[in-house]
Amino acid sequence: MLIEKVFSGFVGYEIEPRLVFFNIKSTLAQIGVNGLGQDYFFDKSKHCIEVKVLLTAYGDLAAAMLEQLCVGLYLGKLFAADERRRVRDPDYLLRMSTRSDRKGRPLLSLGGLEGSGDLILEKTQGRTVAFLSLKDGLIHYEETLYGFLPTLAKALCKNVPHTRQWLHLHHQWEAGLPKIVKKDNILLVRTAPLHVRTVYGRVVEDLLPQGYTHASASVLQPDTTDSGDIYEFYGSSHQIIDDIPLEFYTLEPHREHIFFADRDQLVASLENPQRVFNVFATAPEPKELLASVFVVKGTQMQALSEKDWIVRGTLKHEFPGLIHPARQAHLAEKYIESQPQYPFLKAIEDGLITSQGVLFSRHFPTPLLKRMLLNDLVARCLKRLYFQHPSQSHDDFFSHEDRAMLLDLAKFGIPTYWADQKTNTLLQFVLRHEKDAGLFVPLHLVEAFRKATVLGVYGSNLQEGLFEGQLRTLLLGLLSMRDTINHPLLCRNTPLALVTGGGPGAMAVGNRVAKEVGLISCANIVDFRSEQTIVNEQNQNAYIDAKMTYRLDRLVERQAEFYLDLPIFLPGGIGMDFEYALEEVRRKTGSDPANPVLLFGSPEYWQRKITSRFQLNRETGTIAGSEWVSNCFYCIQTAEEGLAVYRNFFEGTLLIGKTGPIYDEGFVKNPFSKTKT
Repeated sequence: MLIEKVFSGFVGYEIEPRLVFFNIKSTLAQIGVNGLGQDYFFDKSKHCIEVKVLLTAYGDLAAAMLEQLCVGLYLGKLFAADERRRVRDPDYLLRMSTRSDRKGRPLLSLGGLEGSGDLILEKTQGRTVAFLSLKDGLIHYEETLYGFLPTLAKALCKNVPHTRQWLHLHHQWEAGLPKIVKKDNILLVRTAPLHVRTVYGRVVEDLLPQGYTHASASVLQPDTTDSGDIYEFYGSSHQIIDDIPLEFYTLEPHREHIFFADRDQLVASLENPQRVFNVFATAPEPKELLASVFVVKGTQMQALSEKDWIVRGTLKHEFPGLIHPARQAHLAEKYIESQPQYPFLKAIEDGLITSQGVLFSRHFPTPLLKRMLLNDLVARCLKRLYFQHPSQSHDDFFSHEDRAMLLDLAKFGIPTYWADQKTNTLLQFVLRHEKDAGLFVPLHLVEAFRKATVLGVYGSNLQEGLFEGQLRTLLLGLLSMRDTINHPLLCRNTPLALVTGGGPGAMAVGNRVAKEVGLISCANIVDFRSEQTIVNEQNQNAYIDAKMTYRLDRLVERQAEFYLDLPIFLPGGIGMDFEYALEEVRRKTGSDPANPVLLFGSPEYWQRKITSRFQLNRETGTIAGSEWVSNCFYCIQTAEEGLAVYRNFFEGTLLIGKTGPIYDEGFVKNPFSKTKT
């Protein structure tokens, strides 16, 4: 027998030759033709193996079939019984016994998804053995099968699949007959239907009754469904056989149908940020190359090397757009197929990867892959996504489409992690509570961030001002206030977070103080590296825990995603003016509740910023019905004044909102005086 086009990674090349044996097609074995491999000749360079097989007929039907065999017939396969893959722990199989694959087929069961009590697992001689109880009676063939043998032989020459099932048409079941093997005849017995998806099963010869030998068709492949129920024996004995002993060998890790939650070593490794950074250190150079790898097992993660990564070039693609929809679709598909993540995602779609695992990608995947990443088959297998750089062309800054895909991944239950080299920190993308926006947060702060009340500091990127001490006192006072307040935004153990734009000046003050007093220090960072403008905000401050990044064309969108529960303004310029107006609009439209906004600084400063605009709008009637917004903004000079505003608000005594007073200056100049209209 000649086997051609043998996969170069065939494990039989690596192990002792005595562990590789010939497995005849079960169609022939069930007729009574057995095949024993006697000599094996391996030629790895030519990808072929030659096997000398001794064919023996047991019974008249088998002898007739032997006459039909000819050159070109598909006779059998080789099986490599790699000791390293032998299943030793019964728990490995037991956890599969009530699970199914994506088509609803049992992973391992005797008699259906729920299984039956006839499958007994024991640990014997350092291996797990399943004992399959035999049904009463024997299988014989009707005489009609003789006339069918020529057709069967032709089908085997054409390698027609499922020929074994044709034999069932000629089966004759005889109940009550003793299950005893007789010399020169084949004994066909039956178990409940066996389903095998996660392992190879193999009949254990040394656990059979004395005088019994199973045909060389002794291996059940991991695509066996309910047809795995007939076993063939030859030999001579007076002892009845009651069950079939099977041992098991695992598949390659990516084909095992293993659940991510069962990979204890992999999960533990992923919880160690340094090990995640070590994975990316194995990716091929140069760092501009696109590279991805799919990992399903802890030992695989720890042993990764350059050759395990799929690498693609960095060529740019220009798309014609919707004015040429056919070309656009064609080029987009070609672009998708050129991505290093594509082979793994396609293998999952095609059922070649069945184990759940995690995808490592040097760069955040292109949004054009969203269709694949979120389809049912991939989402079932892809349990986490790790990347090192948000963008190949824009470094640390996400596009609008990137952030949309981050939201979709989060909503589909695929956690996404950024191995941020700037801070040497592993960050997880976390959605803001009831908001279509999120930040990348250090792992130890994730749960606190999910529940946090969010403050924010707006102000100049050019000046830090003299407010650092007051801001520190304000935040410390707010932390202490939690012990005496019971409000949805502030109560005992409420985490607090503070968001800025992430730049220098007032933003650095906010992040620095937040980090010092124990708030989660966050930033929405914009790429200001434009040649047309000079903006100091591109210099990110060093006090940031959690962050999201934006490209310059999404500056307004970035501002809209601050979503602050309690904004705080320090004196600032054009950017702060815009931010102030946005907080006004949010309260006017009701997109944000009427929570207090603190304005640090002198009343004169804020009058010059706010009052003339407010009064002009009021005089011209352009804010008719919205003048009440003025009672949401509180000018303070000290932290104590700010804490008094907060306490009154949380206790429900602050006059704020649509039913509150209107202030002529457009803000509350002296928070607890009677100056109003």
